[in-house]
Amino acid sequence: MVKRKHLIDWVIQNRVVSHLIFWFLLFISLPILAALNDASVKKTLISGFSFLPAQLIASYLLIYYQVPKLLFKKKYFSFGVSFLVSAYMLLFMSKVLGDHLTKIFVPQYYKYTSLLDIITAPFHLAVVYFPSVYVFVFLMLMTKAFKDRFEERHQFEVLQKEKANTELKFLKAQTNPHFLFNTLNNLYSLTLEKSEKAPEVVLKLSDILDYMLYQCKDPEVPVLNEISLIQDYIDLESLRYGDKLSLDFTYHLHDPNVMIAPLILISFVENAFKHGASTTLKDSVIKIELTTNKDQLCFTVYNTLSYNEQNMVTDQSRQGIGFLNSERQLELNYKNNYDLESIKTDHDFQVELKINLQ
Repeated sequence: MVKRKHLIDWVIQNRVVSHLIFWFLLFISLPILAALNDASVKKTLISGFSFLPAQLIASYLLIYYQVPKLLFKKKYFSFGVSFLVSAYMLLFMSKVLGDHLTKIFVPQYYKYTSLLDIITAPFHLAVVYFPSVYVFVFLMLMTKAFKDRFEERHQFEVLQKEKANTELKFLKAQTNPHFLFNTLNNLYSLTLEKSEKAPEVVLKLSDILDYMLYQCKDPEVPVLNEISLIQDYIDLESLRYGDKLSLDFTYHLHDPNVMIAPLILISFVENAFKHGASTTLKDSVIKIELTTNKDQLCFTVYNTLSYNEQNMVTDQSRQGIGFLNSERQLELNYKNNYDLESIKTDHDFQVELKINLQ
């Protein structure tokens, strides 16, 4: 199905191929129609050959000159004159060529008409020959309009995709310095305390940055990779907070090969530490749960709030760079296939994310 779609796209976008197919189908349809109507196939072919030059000239003259250069530029008088003169000349040519070919190949159908009679009978030419020539011209005009519309839509989709990819790259790049900024602050605190945990923090940070910089270039990554990232981040933060923090991270996967967009989940975890553990001197609680089934991935992050955070309005907890970054990445990657909710009470804050995997 995909290969067929690519073939159709290629034919529509290739001007020479699409035009050859159009005229080939037009020409072979004539003897088929003649056979269905019990008419002379030979006479129909001769008639088709006599109209074909006029149809070709009229089509390309109308589509590539008269319509774009005159009609679309509001040169209505020039368009009218050009169309009438060219139509008369081409219908005259079709009549003369048709009589000549009929006389040679199917003389039993030939009926002599002088050039003067043909020239002085424009109404007869219009009634008899105009439909035979210009029905196919207008058919090609409609086909060209459809093709142009298809190309415009295709180009728009390509530009939108490129724009989205560029924005995603920017958002991923933004995640790194944002995460690095937060982690370096933590590392700075440990160095001030001359903590023995500082070297371990550096190693964890190195592993995390290696993943962010070099392993997240694909549109999707295995969810296990994201779980490892979250675990490394939790381990790093746990070194800082120690017994002050009660943390629980659980995950249940129906399939370890589930793929998701990278670096979406980590910002919600960062947000929990930022507005939970880092803002209170008391014991704080963070619970993280990730589950998947055949149709959906569910990710929940819960954290208790300090007294200062409790007095903040609901949306304020959502306005960090990381949180907004993840929301935008979700929109670009999953559009209408995800649901993100935040629930804030007087004492805690919870984020619930659901992503449709189908």
